[in-house]
Amino acid sequence: MHKRRNKAVAFAAAVVSTALVLTGCSAGGGTPTDGGTTNVTFWQQKFEDYQGVWFKKYVDEFNKSQDKVHVDYQVIPADTWAQKLQAAQAAGKQPDIATTNYGNIAAGVVNGQFAALDDYMPAESFSDIKENVASFVTIDGKHYAYPMLVEPSTVLYYNTDLVTAAGLDPNSPPTTWDELIDWSTKLTSGDVKGMTIASTAPDLGWSSWGLQYNACGHLPINDDWSKADATDPCFDKLLDFYKALYQGNLIPQQPKVGYADGSPYGNGEVAMMAGGSWVIGQLKNDFPDVLAKTQVAPFPSIDGDQTKPTATLGGWTLTLDSKSKNPQAAADFIQYLLAGDPAIMADFFKAAGYSKYTVRTSVDEALAADPDASADPFMQTISEKVVAYGKQEPGYPWDIALAMGTAIESAMKGTDTVEGSLATADAAINDVITKQGLAGTAPKK
Repeated sequence: MHKRRNKAVAFAAAVVSTALVLTGCSAGGGTPTDGGTTNVTFWQQKFEDYQGVWFKKYVDEFNKSQDKVHVDYQVIPADTWAQKLQAAQAAGKQPDIATTNYGNIAAGVVNGQFAALDDYMPAESFSDIKENVASFVTIDGKHYAYPMLVEPSTVLYYNTDLVTAAGLDPNSPPTTWDELIDWSTKLTSGDVKGMTIASTAPDLGWSSWGLQYNACGHLPINDDWSKADATDPCFDKLLDFYKALYQGNLIPQQPKVGYADGSPYGNGEVAMMAGGSWVIGQLKNDFPDVLAKTQVAPFPSIDGDQTKPTATLGGWTLTLDSKSKNPQAAADFIQYLLAGDPAIMADFFKAAGYSKYTVRTSVDEALAADPDASADPFMQTISEKVVAYGKQEPGYPWDIALAMGTAIESAMKGTDTVEGSLATADAAINDVITKQGLAGTAPKK
């Protein structure tokens, strides 16, 4: 499950079986039992049901293979995760291992929450991580988490029937923003809009990160977080792009759902969609007829160069608590589950319907040899043309992202000029920097 939906949309999965629900914390984590077996506690935040099934399957497999180590697996509902984790940490009963999203790693390292995995796992485990993902979990040259998956924030989906009917070639999708606007214009007909994309500040705050990088090569703050950079003229083009889509009436003017929900596309309300990779799972489950006439492509670039990022990559990792009483046993489980036999993680991506993407070269190779994975119509395109060029989500406070999202919304809807919107964002970001003492605190990779 994508972490950014915690900000905009509640987790939609139902509660897993009571056998997986939180029953309490092992005192101190990693403590030996009377029989000499070391208990390692593993907390997983509640995601989709299939993930709980997958995690439990391999926890059980690991436990069967061990004589002296037992992993105590517990699923924590997303809406109580932060509260329970903080309470456990305060009581000295924190889990040895926990699911952690990329955005929380840097702050956790600063707070001394995580142990460096390099001290407990073989070097080749880290060399298997894809180069553009390794930096997500690396601080000052050490790995403080092992990545599990990535989900790109922005992929272009389009209905091939509608594209063909409009006289466009579904095998030659738009590669520039201007071409996307042209396609959106030609695909807008009657009640069907040509396109859907985020149009409210909270959704724009995170879903536009990839396009901010695409337009400017940077986000609206400088590298050491000491000064806002929202008035760089390159951002004018980004706001003009959103403005053209909205004021040209090419996208829904009052969307009923947020960016993370692909139902407007699935319901036939729009011909194209900017959406995260997770929408594939929604289409497979809820709109199989539309899925059959859907193609995907990298989201267009400002200038047609599709090696420039258009998406940020969110996702999840496993972290080792710095206060674990048996860190080696805990790290051995992380090694087994995420860094060991590629078939284990290949099984996860199959269970996910290939809507999430691998972070390891060896798992890519395993999937390439899997006929089911090779037959998936979207996996190769997204993996090779989107994930390969994706950027890490920023670790700065949400207030900064929201300031930029507000600027985009105000410009696209005409409540302020492009220049005025960006000036307001610049001032707001500088205010956040001052009030939160951010200058010089950017994570060092």
